Amino acid sequence: MASTGKRNGRRAGREPVAGPPCPAQIDPLAALRGPDDPACDVYLTGTVFLDIVFTGLDSAPVRGTESWARGMGSSPGGVANMATALARLGLRTSLAAAFGDDHYGEYCWDALEQGEGIDLSPSRTVPGWHSPVTVSMAYEGERTMVSHGHEPPPEEPAPDCPPRARAAVASLTPGRSAPWIAQAARKGTRIFGDVGWDDTGAWDLAGLHDLRYCEAFLPNAAEAMRYTGTDTPRAAAHALAEHVPVVVVTLGAEGAYAVDRRTGETASVPAIEVEALDPTGAGDVFVAGFVTGSLAGWPLADRLAFAGLTAALSVQEFGGSLSAPGWAEIAAWWRRVQSVREQEPAALRRYGFLAGLVPEEAVRPWPLRRAVPTIGFRRSA
Repeated sequence: MASTGKRNGRRAGREPVAGPPCPAQIDPLAALRGPDDPACDVYLTGTVFLDIVFTGLDSAPVRGTESWARGMGSSPGGVANMATALARLGLRTSLAAAFGDDHYGEYCWDALEQGEGIDLSPSRTVPGWHSPVTVSMAYEGERTMVSHGHEPPPEEPAPDCPPRARAAVASLTPGRSAPWIAQAARKGTRIFGDVGWDDTGAWDLAGLHDLRYCEAFLPNAAEAMRYTGTDTPRAAAHALAEHVPVVVVTLGAEGAYAVDRRTGETASVPAIEVEALDPTGAGDVFVAGFVTGSLAGWPLADRLAFAGLTAALSVQEFGGSLSAPGWAEIAAWWRRVQSVREQEPAALRRYGFLAGLVPEEAVRPWPLRRAVPTIGFRRSA
């Protein structure tokens, strides 16, 4: 398979994109920016998948039968879910990833660089390597996924020296260290760590070698309790706070609980009740919301509420990166809930910090549909 000519953020005959093609409605860090700041707000590295999402299924597919979906969308997935969520919240996002030189890889590159304004200068195209693919089937608020892919060549997609950034989001792997995390932390980058399910069953906190470089750690309740051997999510959060300054434990439909060891603060925010259509990418969106509030210097409870809100907005849409909300959706939600009669005053006060953030001008109707019908089709302007 011939190479497309994309290398290190460049495509043959074209200069790299300099920032988002459509400026974000809000720059949450505008008041904090200075001439000596890094060009990148958040750095990420990982695997980009092509996600193909089938929607409108009445039930899970049954063996030996054919199921028809009423809708379909395609988008970059994997680490692209997090990158897209951050970029849509107005953060300057840089992604180091390997892309296949097939049509799927070309599509994902263009969707992230041209469509979302994500800096792909640390990324590379791998000649002869086909893109990983995930097919997701959404029904009854749940999902079933089938994935296929091969390991890219052994060179790390993360550069030997990651770019200077305000923050980085790192997926911690039990028993393994990622050298770029320590390098970034030494440059002053704030590391936000998450973790997946430990398939080994060891659940050894000492095996999360890179946790020592993290400013914040954001596991879910089951992961937190297993790593600490505690019986409740709150106890797990306080136990983890002995190892990392800020701990956020997500509780699913119960919301989230956070501890800041440096200030002694704790915060608990209930989840927003929504009709969940597809939870794909909701965890990534939650982390993106928390990172945004942390870099902006918001109080712990506001960061937690904002993260929960962005995740709640995302599960009402299908897909991973397709469903990540931007400020238009956040503003529309805020105006909508204020117009509901007999709204609980305490609930409104919890999100009152949005009043000084959301755009004053009229916003597009919410929810905003972004799904592309299929690869190769363009949305009309």
